[in-house]
Amino acid sequence: MKFPGILFENEAFTVINKPAGLLSVPDRMQSAVSLKDLLIARYQQIFTVHRLDRETSGVIVFAKTAATHRFLSGIFERREVEKIYYGIVLGSMVKPSGFIEEPIAEHPAKNGIMMVHRKGKPAITGYEVLEDFGRYSLVKFNLLTGRTHQIRIHMKWAGHPIVCDELYGDGKPVFVSSLKKKYNLSKSAEEEIAILGRLGLHAAKLSFNGENGTAFSFEAPMAKDLSALLSQLNKWRVEH
Repeated sequence: MKFPGILFENEAFTVINKPAGLLSVPDRMQSAVSLKDLLIARYQQIFTVHRLDRETSGVIVFAKTAATHRFLSGIFERREVEKIYYGIVLGSMVKPSGFIEEPIAEHPAKNGIMMVHRKGKPAITGYEVLEDFGRYSLVKFNLLTGRTHQIRIHMKWAGHPIVCDELYGDGKPVFVSSLKKKYNLSKSAEEEIAILGRLGLHAAKLSFNGENGTAFSFEAPMAKDLSALLSQLNKWRVEH
């Protein structure tokens, strides 16, 4: 497997632009090679600081030493890290910006599934609608806490699940034919390929102060599949 793009590295940590479809860390079944496996092969020793869902692309940091792992884990836990995501959601949100503050708990009967529940852990997601296409919206998220599936759960609760979310939305891929009235499949193609067939969520930016006070900020460009969908949505909006 090709090694993912390194956004930054020093003696203490490494920052990666994780592609969609790659596990951050090994799952229980060891079902596929993970980013952590690739990093261990490269550096021999690596420590998990946080995770991105398998189908989420973007910025993720791993520590190279135990001391840096303790430090980074601490600032993540104390919410001293800025985490910015971009997501494409279904529909138009009523309020163009705001905060969703709904506690999140694990589903009592479905393993690995989370839910909004009054007895759950506090969870806060800031959001701002950047583009409203009608059928879809591009939303910027500021993750103020770090609960499992937080953005996905909060957007489901808000009635605007992330596009292609198989757990909390309809899971349906997006095709050009669903946007263009006059779409003809090329003669050489047996079936239409989806513009986006995975969770429409991208970890765009990660910012924090290092152990000596140095300010770090890392950004991952929008993944190509998400950019392609946004391009088509802009064309569709002009045509309509």
